[in-house]
Amino acid sequence: MSRRLYSVLSWLVLAVLAVYFLFPIYMAIINSFKSQSEMYRSVLQFPLSLHFDNYVQAFKKANMLRSGFNTIIVTVTGIVGIVFFSSLAGYKLSRTRGRLSNVLFILFVASMLIPFQTIMVSLTKMARDLGLQGSPFGLGIVCIGLGVNMAIFLYHGFVKGIPRELDESALIDGSGEWKVFFAIIFPLLLPITFTIIVLNMLWLWNDFLLPVLLLNDFRSYTLVLTINMFFGKYSRDWSLILASLILSSIPIVVIFAIFQRWIIQGITDGAVKG
Repeated sequence: MSRRLYSVLSWLVLAVLAVYFLFPIYMAIINSFKSQSEMYRSVLQFPLSLHFDNYVQAFKKANMLRSGFNTIIVTVTGIVGIVFFSSLAGYKLSRTRGRLSNVLFILFVASMLIPFQTIMVSLTKMARDLGLQGSPFGLGIVCIGLGVNMAIFLYHGFVKGIPRELDESALIDGSGEWKVFFAIIFPLLLPITFTIIVLNMLWLWNDFLLPVLLLNDFRSYTLVLTINMFFGKYSRDWSLILASLILSSIPIVVIFAIFQRWIIQGITDGAVKG
């Protein structure tokens, strides 16, 4: 009886949490199909008629083709750099025994505890001095430096679960260290790599603070910055804002839904083995 009661209470709590987290999404969807006047009358009421024009206008006014392309440049540049450098560093730090290796790994992990707000002024100045400010590609390069610490932590722990005998056998057969990594080790890192890709894609696609610091031309704006332009000083068209937010979130939601089963597994394996 106690087990059945525990099961019922667990499902009840999960149902309440699901409603709590899904309700804002539901509100955003139904209000994105309303007219401005209809939304002001009641935000909870279901729309009397579906205004699909909100999505057409949001797509045009936000210039989502250009801003979406800029967002893709930032995301792809950041993810490729993070995966490449952090996988190499995580592998090398995990396989190298010594005090220096441990100190370097601790420094990478400790850097995750530093709030971004404490370095954003110096980071902006450094990006300007290096010529990285003002372009989506430059923003992606900066994101690589900010994202490798977590990725190195996850790769470091995951590599520990791969037997060293694989490396040693390949080296004995005459393979170089680069070939050992890319031909043997990296394919075994695909589960944690999918996790790192999805987590960083969620961050890079939706980030606001870093792009607003480094992108000073509306032609280089990402989706989030372009949508922010709907917030005027004296007026805010919430129907277009909500429609544009939903449009911009569709790609990342689809990708997250496809790879979600690798996320928890990769984080758990990387963290526990670390």
